[in-house]
Amino acid sequence: MFWSKFISYVVGAWLLFVSTSFAATPLTKVVLGYAAINARVVPLWIAEEQGFLARNGLQAEQVYMRGAPLLVAGMASGDLQFGRSGGSATLAAIGAGHDFKIVATFSSRNTYDLIARPNIKRPEDMRGKKIALNSIGGTGWMGVLFWLEHLGLDQTRDQINMQVLGDQPIMMQAVESGIADIAALDGVFSKVLRQKGFTVLGEAANLPQRTVGQAMVVPTAFLSQRADIVEAYLKAEIEALAFSVAPKNKPTVIRTIIKRLKTTAADAEEGYQDLLKGVDRKPFPSLDGLRNIQRMLKTRNPKIGEIKAEEVIDARIMRKLDESGFIDRTYAAQGVSLK
Repeated sequence: MFWSKFISYVVGAWLLFVSTSFAATPLTKVVLGYAAINARVVPLWIAEEQGFLARNGLQAEQVYMRGAPLLVAGMASGDLQFGRSGGSATLAAIGAGHDFKIVATFSSRNTYDLIARPNIKRPEDMRGKKIALNSIGGTGWMGVLFWLEHLGLDQTRDQINMQVLGDQPIMMQAVESGIADIAALDGVFSKVLRQKGFTVLGEAANLPQRTVGQAMVVPTAFLSQRADIVEAYLKAEIEALAFSVAPKNKPTVIRTIIKRLKTTAADAEEGYQDLLKGVDRKPFPSLDGLRNIQRMLKTRNPKIGEIKAEEVIDARIMRKLDESGFIDRTYAAQGVSLK
């Protein structure tokens, strides 16, 4: 009896010591900026809500920045350690002298429908019209440029005006009210206008070239000094990504979309489908996507044409996570097969 009580006491004391030690371990604080509000950002929010960040030793403050240029400025100043941004803003920042690396690409496909007011029936009707944007230089702006190229239009020649108005809900409202004529919107927002009789000039799936939409960008100095923190963050977001696309977690993901996008359950379903179609399951940096963006930008800024795209990308951590089996195990734990 004595030894039984003694062993129970020792085990209990050891467990208390271990749990207290872990509880006392401080989380590493980082600040992450993101410049878009859409369904493809869900894994970022899920990483916080479901505790994946804390499980990987991080306390991340997530800050919404209105436009990629503001996000880039935050990273350049050192206020942000991570930036969820697009390839266009990243290349523009590097062309201006900043030193950043893309360590992951969570979305390398176009997800924007091109939608216009009902009086605009054909691409040629876009001449002289106003297109709503979140910012000049951001991912949405790049999406518009890809659409103009695809439709055989030129912003200058066809006198198409770009208006910076706000994020996607504001752009949607601007087109509906007539403040703007056209916008490139994710399906959760384009669906609202589509149902009201607005013209769909282009479906997202019809724009096939790779891009760099939702990328994880870090200052090169931070990556060199704290690669462990960058790895921890990528692990947390990959866990969140696997959670988000797993069918069993759909109700939780839908609730997050409703809360974060301030939308209805019906529209959240559209956003959920956008998420499934728009994210890369293994978010390796997309060199092809970056080169597509560089091709578009160098006509506007010759310095961007001088950048070696392959040097902007650093895939070492992603390769490590993949080759170690971490990514496959993470998806398997959520009941998702990548094969």
